[in-house]
Amino acid sequence: MGFTIGAIGGLGGIRDIHQLRPGARRRHRATAATAVAEYTGLWGWPVVPGARAVRAVGGRIECSCGAAVCPAPGAHPLDASLEVPAGATLDEAGEAWARCPGAALLLPAGRHFDVIEVGEAAGRHALVRLERMGLPLGPVALAPHGRMWFLVAPGAAAELPELLYRMGWDDARLDLRGLGEGEHITAPPSDLGGLGAVRWLRPPTLECAGRPPQARLLLGTLAYVCHRSAA
Repeated sequence: MGFTIGAIGGLGGIRDIHQLRPGARRRHRATAATAVAEYTGLWGWPVVPGARAVRAVGGRIECSCGAAVCPAPGAHPLDASLEVPAGATLDEAGEAWARCPGAALLLPAGRHFDVIEVGEAAGRHALVRLERMGLPLGPVALAPHGRMWFLVAPGAAAELPELLYRMGWDDARLDLRGLGEGEHITAPPSDLGGLGAVRWLRPPTLECAGRPPQARLLLGTLAYVCHRSAA
């Protein structure tokens, strides 16, 4: 399959799909469907349609879900029943996404991967260290609210307290948390909460998408750098 997400324009630049001209709407749907098909067909990850942030009159950010008070505007699933399963083809992705035009792309954690989230400054320093050490790395994403997501093997979120305890970091105040079953991350190139597009610092590959590294291989470095950053 010849999909390349890096070449796809960010969905975050489109605030309201219904305001686009018919031709532009068709192009946007095709772009979103191609992105969905790459995640499902090439990397083997399901994709869930997510709400998008909408800038209302006066500059206020509202959520496309329509809730008067949304706790996570533009950063939550719309309807889990609309999930596009892993293995979906481009045609299947296009048909599914036509039912939720303009939706953000969300990836569910806890199945094919968990996520270790850290602040951007610490995450960038840790990424350099990990690459220099030659440790196996999975995909790494940067979100526009200053957080980095390291994708690791499923189960890491539940095991995180025990892993930190074994490494002697259980009593440290670390800006580090795990995202697992029942949680989602916004997938590049979608917009997160009206703040801008999420982007890959290390994009998925055929090898790492299906077999992300065990959290214990990265956690010591991540915890150390987070501790240094806090100090």
